[in-house]
Amino acid sequence: MPDATTGATAANPHLAPYAARGLKGRIFSGVQPTGNLHLGNYLGAIRNFARLQADYDCLYCVVDMHAITQPQDPKLLAGQTREITAAFLSAGIDPKKQIIFNQSAVAEHAQLAWVFNCVARVGWMNRMTQFKEKAGKDREAASLGLYAYPALMAADILLYKATHVPVGEDQKQHLELTRDIAQKFNNDFAAPDFFPLTEPLIFGAATRVMSLRDGTKKMSKSDPSDFSRINLTDTADVIAQKIRRAKTDPHPMPASAADAEKRPDADNLLGIYAALADQEKDEIVAQFAGKQFSEFKAALTELAVTKLGPVGAEMQRLMKDPPYVESVLRDGAQRARALAWPILAEVYRTVGFLKP
Repeated sequence: MPDATTGATAANPHLAPYAARGLKGRIFSGVQPTGNLHLGNYLGAIRNFARLQADYDCLYCVVDMHAITQPQDPKLLAGQTREITAAFLSAGIDPKKQIIFNQSAVAEHAQLAWVFNCVARVGWMNRMTQFKEKAGKDREAASLGLYAYPALMAADILLYKATHVPVGEDQKQHLELTRDIAQKFNNDFAAPDFFPLTEPLIFGAATRVMSLRDGTKKMSKSDPSDFSRINLTDTADVIAQKIRRAKTDPHPMPASAADAEKRPDADNLLGIYAALADQEKDEIVAQFAGKQFSEFKAALTELAVTKLGPVGAEMQRLMKDPPYVESVLRDGAQRARALAWPILAEVYRTVGFLKP
């Protein structure tokens, strides 16, 4: 009787080459160079990227083309691209074994996106909730890029025939669109299984980190209060100060998980502790049940400094060495293009373009 891996490989021929190498597939994931990386970015995405290296072929991309769908300062964008790269490296991603690159350095992303613009339907784009949120009330003034960027996101993934993408809850709709585009391309051009129907990798609890000032709101770089978040480059003293000032309530620590869920600020801090400690939140609740917040915050501070301190220090070091960071991106782009061009050439032949 075949095991689950064998069955999955039989159902998805795109997995077979990886299974032969003892891997589970190929991952593509991108991070926008928006600056001020914080604890939520680290726990929800970047730390997990490093952990996936043992089981997957990985491409990690700084999606600078997505960044310009809204106004950007060019000088800041360049620096923030290096910052994201430094974060990837500081989290433990091996640039020799995996591919780290910036999206604009691989022209095939934009070329495949145009094909997908012609495959995707306007009705699909109209359902994208993130466009509605980002464009706000004045949608007529939004850029065409902001409207069409889900097709570029699909191209990012399918250009490498990625079998899996790590996604948060807010990105599930975009992955569904990617699967729709892949399916329609395969059907329209009578090319069964040309593109894989990419599967999501959704991580478990404690990946959604909330504001230190309001446990009902997601931790965000756009919050005007720097005390709402822990930045990856914060010093030990700043981390301690922010945790000490984190919002709590007047009661002792929750006695149960059910109690914690009714108290969002306490629940958020417990979730952060559990994620940093790589433990279940129930275990942390039991460990600190009934204790004073001051005792819990002291323990959380020690843990956060221990886990985040080395990452922040390495980021600071790398950000002082732009030539090295840029060399990683150049090498990654060259390797990414070697994977991308044959697939794009196959797409071009499939749709009827003459060989360039």
